[in-house]
Amino acid sequence: MFGFLGPNGAGKTTMVRTLGTLIAPTSGSATVAGFPLAPENGVEIRRRIAIMPESPGLYLRLSILENLECFADLYEVSDPLSRIDRALRAVNLVARAQDACGTLSKGLRQRVALARALLGDPDVLFLDEPTVGLDPVAAHEVHELILGLRERGVTIFLTTHRLEEAERLCDRVAILNTTLRTIGRPDELRDQLFSTALTVRTLVALAEPGRVFTGLPAVGGWQQDGPAVYSLTVSDSVVAAPAVTRALVAAGADVLSIGEKQHSLEDVYLELIDDDTVAARSWA
Repeated sequence: MFGFLGPNGAGKTTMVRTLGTLIAPTSGSATVAGFPLAPENGVEIRRRIAIMPESPGLYLRLSILENLECFADLYEVSDPLSRIDRALRAVNLVARAQDACGTLSKGLRQRVALARALLGDPDVLFLDEPTVGLDPVAAHEVHELILGLRERGVTIFLTTHRLEEAERLCDRVAILNTTLRTIGRPDELRDQLFSTALTVRTLVALAEPGRVFTGLPAVGGWQQDGPAVYSLTVSDSVVAAPAVTRALVAAGADVLSIGEKQHSLEDVYLELIDDDTVAARSWA
């Protein structure tokens, strides 16, 4: 599962439309489902992909089943009854098949849209902001469905600006802000942007923290992040943590916790986007 992350207006949906052969590229090259992205390959690419847009685009007066029958006919799906049944089961909507789409919640409509995308048994599934506007419960349900598709071997291209969503779902991510800023596994990106650090919490503030932390093995520097919270830059946490612990005990400190500082994918994203903002302001 590949996450394509960026703020609104960064170009995420444009990228999906381009890779989905809905917009012709003006430059560059891409390969989709094994085919070069070119006008002569448009039909073959579309046979192997599916796109679930941000807006489901269902016929609200028709039932779930009637919607899927309509799109199965448009897609020229072979054995449509079997494909529709399999798609309904994949999104847990068999019991709701006769419900009119206009009566469904937004979360259920997203599930119907996902079922529609699965009708053609795609090799690559493009999901454009699949949980936008959903409440946490509905978003969690969609996440579980997406994870189930990944386990079945479907390649998923997910655009989102929900960082926690990408962190939970994606194997690799790219961060976009009109241009590609970085790409890699979330843990690789964290390691590239942030140095290893320890967070130390004590019951009360240290009287002389510099005397405690300066000169310890593998500790490169420190700063105070709160009344009794300290962040230490270290080259090796395995070496530094025991040394810091001993130094704190020797200083008579009441230690609440010592742990490696964890940076989230959101930290990576904000670091890169903030750099772009600063650069834009400097240029202006």
